[in-house]
Amino acid sequence: MKQYETVIGLEVHVELATKTKIFCGCSTAFGAAPNTHVCPVCTGMPGSLPVLNRQVVEFALKAGLALNCEINQFCKFDRKNYFYPDNPQNYQISQLYLPICHDGFVEIETGSGTKKVRIHEIHMEEDAGKLVHDDWTDSSLVDYNRSGVPLIEIVSEPDMRSADEVIAYLTCLQSTMQYLGVSDCRLQEGSMRADVNLSVREVGSSAFGTRTEMKNLNSFKAIARAIDGERERQIELIEEGKSVIQETRRWDDNKESSHAMRSKEDAKDYRYFPDPDLPPITISDEWIAKIKSEQPELKREKAARYQSEYGLSAYDADLLTGDKALAERFEASIAAGAAPKKAANWLTGETLRLLKEKNMEPGEIRFAPEHLAALILLFEKGVINNQTAKEVFAVMFDGDVDPETYVSEHGLKMESDSGLLTETVKKIIDANPKAAGELREGKDKVIGFLVGQVMREMKGKADPALVGDLIRKQIFG
Repeated sequence: MKQYETVIGLEVHVELATKTKIFCGCSTAFGAAPNTHVCPVCTGMPGSLPVLNRQVVEFALKAGLALNCEINQFCKFDRKNYFYPDNPQNYQISQLYLPICHDGFVEIETGSGTKKVRIHEIHMEEDAGKLVHDDWTDSSLVDYNRSGVPLIEIVSEPDMRSADEVIAYLTCLQSTMQYLGVSDCRLQEGSMRADVNLSVREVGSSAFGTRTEMKNLNSFKAIARAIDGERERQIELIEEGKSVIQETRRWDDNKESSHAMRSKEDAKDYRYFPDPDLPPITISDEWIAKIKSEQPELKREKAARYQSEYGLSAYDADLLTGDKALAERFEASIAAGAAPKKAANWLTGETLRLLKEKNMEPGEIRFAPEHLAALILLFEKGVINNQTAKEVFAVMFDGDVDPETYVSEHGLKMESDSGLLTETVKKIIDANPKAAGELREGKDKVIGFLVGQVMREMKGKADPALVGDLIRKQIFG
């Protein structure tokens, strides 16, 4: 039976986090009422002229340098001509002949180890509007708020061979853009979108197969399913002696299948030509040097520092640096006085658990770093036990309460009267002679039951480890 290899390249559109659009002063804020963030420029009115947003160039340079790209110090914009209802000018301002960045790479980590994925180019362009399909009226409406929002398109070489490698590559890009402050890369809001170019070939062959482009992919899970689905579709066609058609396909994640949208266009079909309204961009050595000097610490370097500086495991360091907001919360908690390993445990444990449970992102964390540090200190000093600490943290997670005040007001401090605790232990042993006898016989598992009874009697305000020691002392003398 023939063995097949998947060949994958990606075109990743990243919406830049500028306050205004690429060629006009309209707001880029997400979620506004339809067609309220528009003007003659971004709606393609005759006679309107574009003016380049300087910050778009700076963000593109930041991304290019972080992705190890060469910079075209002389670059320009071109018009990509096509008709589509959400494209108000009937052309898109993009870059074909002289993109701002080229020949970069990133290194990704997969189960097979480290792999380099080459980046062909990064170019700047404007986004199109958005079509809203109304099934009730059987019509389509156009919202131009997104028209003119600045994008960079990151085009990889066809270096990926599996869905796992694609997700690792996208995760790397997402993290890098977030750390740079270039984009929030929220797939659910469309600020990061990936088109997958995929073909299959027999293992050992150096020739590329016929590729298709998969669109409408707005989550990592959908991307992985689309890759597996398209691979199977193409292999099935080849096995049946049919040809794979070069085309653009739309993935339906609900049906877990794709359908053809249109034949795949080549550059010549778009009749590119230099935009006559925008002058070329000249990027000086000084400008590049300034951008380089402002580049932040990225995920990989930060994770390595967490291991060397704070003694964290590689696993914990990777979790903490996986999201910029979580890493910032960790460092702020240390600055507030928390021990690094303790702060890491709370953030990678209870915090991530509650975020997942409540379907939240790390950027939505409400509790102050000072409050996390205070909670850790309460536990370390023995003011509260571990179970109470978790209960207080859950309240703090929802409402950012001051843990010291909350513990005091709700009477959650551990009982400091050793006489009362000893008396309670004796009471529980006397009330449970069978369990006490089993413990004397060496059945150690019963200690958990006795500790639980004491904790219940003390309303949770005792140290379980200390309770266990006192029970053994009473039983064995």
